Amino acid sequence: MDLTTPISKLSYVGSSYQKRLENLGIKTVGELLFHFPHRYEDFSKISPVSSIRTKGKYTAIGEITKIEAGKTPRQMMPFTRATLQDNTGEIDVVWFKQPYLAKSLEEGEKIFVSGDVSYFKDGWQFLSPSYEKIKGRKAFPTHTARIIPIYPSTEGVSSRFLRFLLKPILKNVDLLIYETLPEKIIKEKDLLPIAEALQQIHFPKSQKEIEKARKRLSFERIFLLQILLLKKKMAMARETAIPVPINLEEIQDLTGNLPFSLTNAQKKAAWQILQDMKKESPMNRLLEGDVGSGKTIVAFIAALAAIKAGYQVAFMAPTEVLSRQHFDEAAKTLWRFKIDVGLLTGKKDKLRSKKLKGDTVEISREKLIKKCKEGELNLLVGTHALIQETVKFKNLALVILDEQHRFGTKQRSKLCLKDKYRIPHLLSMSATPIPRTLALTVYGELDLSVINEMPKERKKIKTSIVSPKKREETYSFIKEEVKKGRQAFFICPRIEEAKDKNSALAELKAVEEEKERLASLVFPEFKVEMLHGKMKTSEKEDIMKRFQRKKIDILVSTSVIEVGVDIRNAGIMVIEGAERFGLAQLHQVRGRVGRGEFQSYCFLFPTSPSEKTKQRLRALLSSENGFELAEKDLELRGPGDFVGKRQWGMPDFTMDVLKDWEQVEEAREAAKEILSEDSELKKYPLLKKRISNLEKKLHLE
Repeated sequence: MDLTTPISKLSYVGSSYQKRLENLGIKTVGELLFHFPHRYEDFSKISPVSSIRTKGKYTAIGEITKIEAGKTPRQMMPFTRATLQDNTGEIDVVWFKQPYLAKSLEEGEKIFVSGDVSYFKDGWQFLSPSYEKIKGRKAFPTHTARIIPIYPSTEGVSSRFLRFLLKPILKNVDLLIYETLPEKIIKEKDLLPIAEALQQIHFPKSQKEIEKARKRLSFERIFLLQILLLKKKMAMARETAIPVPINLEEIQDLTGNLPFSLTNAQKKAAWQILQDMKKESPMNRLLEGDVGSGKTIVAFIAALAAIKAGYQVAFMAPTEVLSRQHFDEAAKTLWRFKIDVGLLTGKKDKLRSKKLKGDTVEISREKLIKKCKEGELNLLVGTHALIQETVKFKNLALVILDEQHRFGTKQRSKLCLKDKYRIPHLLSMSATPIPRTLALTVYGELDLSVINEMPKERKKIKTSIVSPKKREETYSFIKEEVKKGRQAFFICPRIEEAKDKNSALAELKAVEEEKERLASLVFPEFKVEMLHGKMKTSEKEDIMKRFQRKKIDILVSTSVIEVGVDIRNAGIMVIEGAERFGLAQLHQVRGRVGRGEFQSYCFLFPTSPSEKTKQRLRALLSSENGFELAEKDLELRGPGDFVGKRQWGMPDFTMDVLKDWEQVEEAREAAKEILSEDSELKKYPLLKKRISNLEKKLHLE
């Protein structure tokens, strides 16, 4: 047996259990070993029966003096009742819905029991506790009388069953798994060997053992990620790119004729990008900034530099709506430089050409692709249509990706490999503020530029938490604002009405039902429409166009508008079920208003306005900085909401380490040290193999 042995080869794992285990992501012995407990229950203290006189969790050891099966008088629920006796007294033990225990346990047997104790009319009782028979003179309990691991489980696979499978494997774990961390790292960081860490994470004897095991396993996971990301960065640095010279006069001509002044953060980011593009190695930079912070104009500065040096630029966005917005903005911003801009979306393709004196016309796809291939097109904006085989560039020097997390690694690499001999510079943009620990972990292969200032002319959005009592009053205020000519967003966390009226989801506002309610009961005098991700692209585009042209007063939507067109006339943002969203996401959604010259408002309607909910949402009231809110979100909700636990395959305790800047930095520095002395990991073949396996398994999105 080794780590790749299929789980089906283990004793007691038949086809039904195999399917259930696969639902947990467990297909091999290795995946079982690395399926870690998410919490523990400490039942290691054994209490004399006579001392159990208060409600709580206990462990006792004794002999069964009486056992019988029965049914409760009212509900006729089956149960097993036993009397457990030690040398201090006796106590009843009741197992509900387990009548078979009356046959599998016998009078005279000695057992451990661990679980909850409550008082009933017959006295103190253990209620459905874990139990374990004591065989022979020595007792080595697995499920009782110790610190018990509790695992992420699924229907038909209990923590007890997982412990049952793991215990025999862990007896010989040192023969199954080999140490992959360099010995010097283990000594320097005072880490447990891997075999010992696995023993202690699954069957610890103390809380101290748990912490030591977690430290080792967390460090290893982050260290492996950093090795992988740094190797990608080093590999990219060895590639060849087109060095783009900077023509400062052209850049100053662009920025000097803008209807606004660049912030210091925009200037710094633009300078970092331009310096990267001068190099013969490809730029691989992430530009982060809040919604409305001005990332696009920084991207246009980079695009202008490449175009004026005689090269082409590709600008890819995740949706047709956003692609069209970037095309219009590029055409408007860069028209004075006599640049040909094309739009390729798969629907209506467009061209704005100097030959047409700046006019925009629809053009056939064939003609647009031909112009691009022959180098006549300076800038091509589009959706994933840009990565199709038919789209060729003559001299592509720069690729810009908006909302880059929405594109897969393969999509990005396809666009960046349009030139067989040289890799274009890559500028990714994201409006999702990411805490710095996660930026190092998730985007560790990218250089980072941050726009952490908002344009001075933008007014602060007035944000408030609305109690149920104030809802009608808020509706009246919104009504007056819409009468003044403003438009409003209503954001809901669901699409369809919940089928189960008693479920927690039933309390949340659904887009479809909320649209009908607002249109018929609250704002009958206004035009109300809805938008959500399940709609066809053409439907979404039509609605957003009508909203942009003020044909719609109120748009009820999911957070699909988080990334969308710029509606400068929208002045009201209402977010239903606000507690269902992360602070960073709420901040992004809020940023969809406040784009015009008038005062804008954001109203948060929590479904259950508890004090804890209000406390979290108040952070949004006091801060307009998305990065501050992202750090707060990380602290309150954890990294899973940013990177996805299932996607990264990290256990909870490793995700928690991502909150700790020092530990992430420590793992990164250790990875740098190893790679600086052995970039190909020739001295560490087992580590190299782990990295290769991780790269195949992990999708760094």
